[in-house]
Amino acid sequence: MEAFLFSTGFVALAEIGDKTQLLALLLAARFKRPIPIIAGIFVATVLNHALAGSLGSWLTALVPADIMRWVLGGSFLAMAVWLLIPDSIDDEDTRLQDKLGVFAATTIAFFLAEMGDKTQIATVALAARFDSLVGVVMGTTAGMMLANVPAVLLGEAAAKRIPVKWVHGCAALLFAVLGVVVLSGVQLGFMG
Repeated sequence: MEAFLFSTGFVALAEIGDKTQLLALLLAARFKRPIPIIAGIFVATVLNHALAGSLGSWLTALVPADIMRWVLGGSFLAMAVWLLIPDSIDDEDTRLQDKLGVFAATTIAFFLAEMGDKTQIATVALAARFDSLVGVVMGTTAGMMLANVPAVLLGEAAAKRIPVKWVHGCAALLFAVLGVVVLSGVQLGFMG
């Protein structure tokens, strides 16, 4: 349960203002079909984060614990810095709809947009940290949905009211604290 809750909170915060959330806003404004867009986001996220989580779990089994601590700590600190860099989106991410339906276009666009994205990297790191692949993937997927479903349903009006810089700052601070905790070797209840 810890892996699920921790992963949900981290990814929900990290996703605010992220490229994929901007993609959700763009798709919602362009196609005005929330159900297939939300379904596409869900499918793409589950697939992408299951692969990322599996990579994180595999790395944990492969890399010795003392080295993994440095890798994870450094990854969380890098995530903190990355969260402070604003994202943008290309119009090309939505051109797939011309050839495919809204659901398929959203699924493909989201899957590709998530490749190497902050939340995918966070999923790898969280899966490496927690011994619960299912909990992490379910949590990161829930976090993505918490951030993107309102973006799809409420569109740009809601996005303009969310203080993205403040949310990114809070998320960056959380990742930085987690990185320092992991690097210092301090064991907290939620850190196993």
